[in-house]
Amino acid sequence: MTSPYFYFAHLATMDEEFILNENSSRHVVQVLRMKPGENLRLTDGKGLSAIAVIREAHKKHCRVNIIEKKIHGPSNRNIQIGLSLLKNTSRFEWFLEKATELGISKIFPLKCERTEKQQFRMERLQSILESAMIQSQQVWMPVLSEPKSFHAFVGEVQADQKFIAHCEPGTKRRLNEMKNTNIGSLLILIGPEGDFTEQEIKRAIQSGFIAVELGENRLRAETAAVAAAALLKLL
Repeated sequence: MTSPYFYFAHLATMDEEFILNENSSRHVVQVLRMKPGENLRLTDGKGLSAIAVIREAHKKHCRVNIIEKKIHGPSNRNIQIGLSLLKNTSRFEWFLEKATELGISKIFPLKCERTEKQQFRMERLQSILESAMIQSQQVWMPVLSEPKSFHAFVGEVQADQKFIAHCEPGTKRRLNEMKNTNIGSLLILIGPEGDFTEQEIKRAIQSGFIAVELGENRLRAETAAVAAAALLKLL
């Protein structure tokens, strides 16, 4: 049986022996019914993993000892996605979960001209990233930025290759037909429910973005973002 996986943001600075917080202790001892001598796996979401052995199985203060640490380098394909905040918050949260499972490096919430909802709860969204990272047993968690206005963002963001996916007529390339150029960082932008405006598309292209389409079907914004992430992983 695989050892349970836990997230600790400050794992790098923790002592070799430490006490789990009450929630983690209760989960280990009462829910998982683990005993002294059994192992846990830990990560800080920044490439560091560790194995810890339970020394004292107490439901409020479970004491563990780190017996192994390992540093994992980031993926050589750095995939970043800029997605407009969505009218239905749960759909944006679903995207965050799936993007984490796919191993996306950075996520940029955007405020576009047609963005209808501006609500953004960083603490809740961060917890979704944490849960998805643990569920998919990864050691790197996506970096989630604060929302930025579209026009400011496209003028300042840096990436080796940049794409904007939209449904407006015009010259566009198929994302799945792009050649693998072994470029390190790839960024793609996905608009809100009503898509990007003509002015936003023009602004992005002027800033070095390549206009692309994802396929024949018209997709929901969050579905398009996940599809784009998967396609970029496969380039």
